[in-house]
Amino acid sequence: MRHAVIMAGGSGTRLWPLSRGGRPKQLLDVVAGGDGGAHSLLAEAFARLETVLPADRIWVCTAARYGEQVRAALPRLHPDRLVLEPVARDTANAVGLAAALVADVDPDAELAVVSADHVIRPVERFAAALTTAYDALAARPRSLVTLGIRPTAPATGFGYVQRGAATGVPGVAEAASFREKPDRATAEAYLASGEYLWNSGMFVWRASTVLEALADHLPASAEGLARVVAVPAGPQRDAVLAEVFLTLPKISVDYAVLEPAATEPGRVLVADLDVDWLDVGSWPALAQTLERVGEDAVSGLAFTLDSAGNIVFSDDPDHLVALVGVRDSVVVHTADVTMVCPVADAERVKQLLTAVEERHGSRFS
Repeated sequence: MRHAVIMAGGSGTRLWPLSRGGRPKQLLDVVAGGDGGAHSLLAEAFARLETVLPADRIWVCTAARYGEQVRAALPRLHPDRLVLEPVARDTANAVGLAAALVADVDPDAELAVVSADHVIRPVERFAAALTTAYDALAARPRSLVTLGIRPTAPATGFGYVQRGAATGVPGVAEAASFREKPDRATAEAYLASGEYLWNSGMFVWRASTVLEALADHLPASAEGLARVVAVPAGPQRDAVLAEVFLTLPKISVDYAVLEPAATEPGRVLVADLDVDWLDVGSWPALAQTLERVGEDAVSGLAFTLDSAGNIVFSDDPDHLVALVGVRDSVVVHTADVTMVCPVADAERVKQLLTAVEERHGSRFS
């Protein structure tokens, strides 16, 4: 059967001080809804998958410390579909753990892996593309299908995947190559060629295929995860997981699974996903979901005068954030932190948090 897992374990440090270790970005109500309210990125990801799958085949993989918050945020999540990582051991082990637990329930499971921090519109096109990716997997059971976003600009912050030979499934091609984040000139050439898609980091594959790939290329992880699922679900399995997971080598799923598979002709496929896609990983990205007030992106109680190009966010309904003559800055106010930086330096917020932790410990994390 078809299943999907939402990867929701990140801490969202580039959205500090709004996103914190105890309540990361995927759980914050930052996405505007059609009813005038707001909801979380995680809730949106779950609802998006429900257009394709029943709720009992949607899984969520997150850090153990977020478990109760995830359950509260997703009342339709089946009690046995929450995968809790005891510690962070990078995406190969997170995906591997999810695949092992899904395969334990359904050995023939076809598993989509999606992110909790994407905004995707319209949902209907996403649903169609995901269904197409599942269809491609049915036609080529050992394949690894990645979802590629049609680029709308020569972005230098994304990885790219090059379309290769056509397959028998419309909208799906063999992946000819993967490219890291390019410089501007290369990104412009990719866009002009029409051959390249943004690598979304979303995949569809058989759970057993992922586990076989880990056995081939990351045997320590494969052996550790096999020990976990050899124990019946419950407290005993949780204890083995806590013991084993800490020992697994940290490595991304791209390096552990995709790159080795890409050396086999026709093994990796790419499904064309023609949507408006936003990876909400930084303040400039989040700004694209906020209300526009004049030339500023604003959320919360704020007032700007003779200001433009700013991102203003306040989560305190009784505290006014006021700007005058300010240009191209990020201004974020929370109960215990006010953060200001140029928009051009927004990618350094993670560096700023590290420096704050060195001075103040985890007090503001």
